[in-house]
Amino acid sequence: MNTTAVKILVVDDEPPIRKLLRVGLSAQGYAVNEAQNAAAARLSVEEDKPDLIVLDLGLPDKPGHDLLQEWREDGLQVPVVILSSRTDEAGIVKALETGADDYVTKPFGMNELGARIRVALRHRLQQQGEKAIFQTGGLSIDLVKRIVKVDGKDVKLSPKEYDILRVLAQHAGKVLTHQFLLKQVWGPAADVQYLRVYVRQLRQKVEQIPDQPQYITTETGVGYRLREPE
Repeated sequence: MNTTAVKILVVDDEPPIRKLLRVGLSAQGYAVNEAQNAAAARLSVEEDKPDLIVLDLGLPDKPGHDLLQEWREDGLQVPVVILSSRTDEAGIVKALETGADDYVTKPFGMNELGARIRVALRHRLQQQGEKAIFQTGGLSIDLVKRIVKVDGKDVKLSPKEYDILRVLAQHAGKVLTHQFLLKQVWGPAADVQYLRVYVRQLRQKVEQIPDQPQYITTETGVGYRLREPE
């Protein structure tokens, strides 16, 4: 992806963090704007039209969750990657359910953040036209014929196992919360234990070492992520 024209808005009230992100993202070829609070962020979105937003949840004038919700209610579809503390699992889940595309926890590395940004940008482009065949490593999914193969061999999945894999493939590279997956596959009243059982069964069929998954990874306390296509 050519990043030279991609504009990123960094929203964080800590000057050292903003500087780190400005320098690191600029080195990756992005054009970076900064905002130190929610009010400045809203103004920047209106005036500069960023392609992606990196948003800290702990802003001084308004919680990042509230700002994100306002943007989504206003119809803003720009990808948002959240910055959060490592212990704030509830805050991460809330942000993802509100409309965030992904997250990194502090302290973070620029390589990790850069990867999350690329996935979020690519995911928005993929939503404009879903491909019939999904491929990552030795795992392939024909989303039209509902055929799943691992290393060229057919894998028989139950309807629910396939539905979980299909939803993950449609959002490959992006973390999906437990509640999102439950709503997509079972409905809003389903118990998360159903999901855990079926993901375990799914890994037994598609992973070479189920206890060390390379395709379907766990985001502790948040949900699951399918490895993005190569």
